[in-house]
Amino acid sequence: MKTKYFISWWNLENLFDIRESTNRENWLSNALAKELKGWTDSVLQQKINQLCSVIRQMNENKGPDLLGVCEVENKPVIERLLNGLSPLGRDYGIVHHDMSDKRGIDVAFIYDKTSFIAEESFSHIILKRTATRDLFQVNFRTLKKKNPLIVIGNHWPARSAGVLESEPYRILAAETLSYWIQRIAEIRGNDTPVIVMGDFNDEPFNRSVTDYALASGAATNVIYARNARLFNLMWPLSGKAAGTFYFNNYPMMIDQFMVTKALIKSNGKIRIAEDESGYLVKIEHFSEMISKGRYPNSLSFGRPAKKSTFNPDGYSDHFPISMVIEE
Repeated sequence: MKTKYFISWWNLENLFDIRESTNRENWLSNALAKELKGWTDSVLQQKINQLCSVIRQMNENKGPDLLGVCEVENKPVIERLLNGLSPLGRDYGIVHHDMSDKRGIDVAFIYDKTSFIAEESFSHIILKRTATRDLFQVNFRTLKKKNPLIVIGNHWPARSAGVLESEPYRILAAETLSYWIQRIAEIRGNDTPVIVMGDFNDEPFNRSVTDYALASGAATNVIYARNARLFNLMWPLSGKAAGTFYFNNYPMMIDQFMVTKALIKSNGKIRIAEDESGYLVKIEHFSEMISKGRYPNSLSFGRPAKKSTFNPDGYSDHFPISMVIEE
């Protein structure tokens, strides 16, 4: 009997702590002063309530077994998020690392401790003149069969400075990721299962992903490649003009799952689960999250400091994505 695990990723859109938080360093309080105007404890709690209402619906109302998140400020806000997930009755743990991003937003993982053991974690620094978000690697092991599973969370530099102007920074992130994928293969073996997930701020066909992260939608090329490559699970969805984020009303597939060949080989100890339509990978489109207008973008929560976009009935400007693996 195979054991299945429901894996999710979600950009939570600026899940900041409150301005008066004792968990924030002075430099960050100064940097965020204008941005967090009006961001009170009650606003934060409303944001958490909205996020939790979606997370609790995942996996047929059982919640995810493993959830990667980004745009979280610190561990205390993740702990508040877990409080909102308590109706699920799960024993969730947190793996988090304070990064050097200039806005103080991090990548973290929430995992069910009855499914996974978190053995160790690493923060892979991206060498750049100004501070940027690290890649966050956690080495898990399944509790039932003791199989290793490595996950790497990503939040690559944004496009706000311009697509071409900012592209070199995403290429730096992609090169860093590719280096560590190769090192994992060299140290732990070519058949080590690795799931790469994140907000890449580029799509599956952009060259940062294809030429530098070495991610492809062709399974055979990944399985038989001489060097360590990644299989990008989002190609089929991208081909359907689906998106996890809308920019100027255009869907963009910038949140993605990529895996090493161990997860797509027929004899892999841990594999991506399939049904008659293909791999079990999807964008989580809960109806309450979707804009009622012409374009089905995700309802953003925003921030009170920008009143024109603040919506306390919103969630995030990204849709979550999910996949199922089995051992």
